[in-house]
Amino acid sequence: EGAERIHFENSNEIGCFAKITNTYCICASGGSENFFSFVEERLGHHIPVIHGSIAETRLVGNLTAANKNGILVPMETTDDELQVLRDSLPEAVKIKRVEERLSALGNCIAVNDYFALIHPELDKETEEIITDTLGVEAFRTTIGSNALVGSYCVFNNRGGMVHPMVSTGELDELSSLLQIPLCTGTVNRGSDVIGGGLIVNDWAAFCGNDTTTTELTVIDAIFKIKDSMTESQEFTADMKGALIDTFS
Repeated sequence: EGAERIHFENSNEIGCFAKITNTYCICASGGSENFFSFVEERLGHHIPVIHGSIAETRLVGNLTAANKNGILVPMETTDDELQVLRDSLPEAVKIKRVEERLSALGNCIAVNDYFALIHPELDKETEEIITDTLGVEAFRTTIGSNALVGSYCVFNNRGGMVHPMVSTGELDELSSLLQIPLCTGTVNRGSDVIGGGLIVNDWAAFCGNDTTTTELTVIDAIFKIKDSMTESQEFTADMKGALIDTFS
């Protein structure tokens, strides 16, 4: 299977309501069971799929930064919510509450299991926590002059996608920082808020229902979602051309 389309109730911004890593997945509790069941059916054989809330909201994607090593949550997260995470997450996963003015951690941090791109204005302490808890090397940066790196960039350990206004030079720079191939792209029929419409780990990807076939093809190629079946599919210039044609 490649990337799959899905919506959360009537929203295509599924990145707001779920967080997926290589060792666990958290979905917002409440609302329709369809989303949870769909994700659990795809991932549940491999990793725990957990119902949860953060800071008494359903925005588990916007408010958390997570990888296989750990999860960072804002100070507003309740003790009960933390307990749910502790009870459900794999034992090795560290959970840390972060005192940070920029409390939408998911919007301010893009991370895989090795590297993090972080909002230039995050506290020094927050940066240290990211390094310790998530076990990654962190780089302060913007994505196409936008500080919300978590909203405008998504990457797994194999590849990543950034919003379409990023220049080739910047793309190359980010790519060599993260040591993975990157491409520009969109989700949900031309949305540049990649983090809002797309969640990925190394072997699964879910994107909003409005995502076009062309966008799906690019997602599968850059994140290498289908590689378990075919090692041959490479991201081609043709695809990028097709993508540009779709939205011009």
